[in-house]
Amino acid sequence: MLLPLLVVFQMTTMPDVEVIKTGPTLQIGDQLGPNFDKAMFQASGFSGLNTGTSMLMNSFILGIGFAVGKIVIGMMAAYAIVYFRLRFATLAFWIIFTTLLLPLEVRILPSYEVIQKLGMLNTYQGLIIPLIASATATFFFRQYYRSVPEELVEAARIDGAGPIKFFIDILVPLSRTMIAAMFIIMFVFGWNQYLWPTMITTEEDMFTLVRGIKQITQVLEGNNVPEYGRANMLAIIAIIPPVFVVIFFQSWFVKGLTESDK
Repeated sequence: MLLPLLVVFQMTTMPDVEVIKTGPTLQIGDQLGPNFDKAMFQASGFSGLNTGTSMLMNSFILGIGFAVGKIVIGMMAAYAIVYFRLRFATLAFWIIFTTLLLPLEVRILPSYEVIQKLGMLNTYQGLIIPLIASATATFFFRQYYRSVPEELVEAARIDGAGPIKFFIDILVPLSRTMIAAMFIIMFVFGWNQYLWPTMITTEEDMFTLVRGIKQITQVLEGNNVPEYGRANMLAIIAIIPPVFVVIFFQSWFVKGLTESDK
């Protein structure tokens, strides 16, 4: 598992011409610092606006907005399904659950059409809002809420807690471990999005890291040499935030997916 990462790291230390001539080797070069500077601070493309720093910021906004939006929508949907006496609530849940069978590619064109008509192309709202409805989060939070004892619900009702107060003051604090588990899954999924940002963002200052890496590696025209060192450095940088999120929330992640008796 670590061998490809080591190969990528080795290629970030070599000049681009040497990478093309010899490919991956065991030799460590002296281009690590220059490639890092180019990756983070030197602009590429036609506009000169998509530096590694700006792409990193766009990826953070997409990943965090994606995760937070999915968690909030999933929690509210699960709360309504479990605790409100809604007709056809079970049917509604299974309809939501079956959307897991539909990949993003199936709804990409109608989603793009809606975003275009709303004037949300090249915006953070257009990147995040169409994707925040989550059947996965709704399913996990539904299963979690069903494990909450009925005595707790009755005690809250006797104390005069209304639906909103019960949700905010009782269910949300109890759901910390599940929220952490869902945050890891959704953040990594949003961080690695490529197809949707490619469709929605045409201005270079809105590119994410994954989008920018692909653009850099496609530069092979005339006498131009593809910037493998810069692209591989961006790839390493793109790996670091999800790894830190997983490490930071690891214990909560395990608890959130294993604890069912509350």
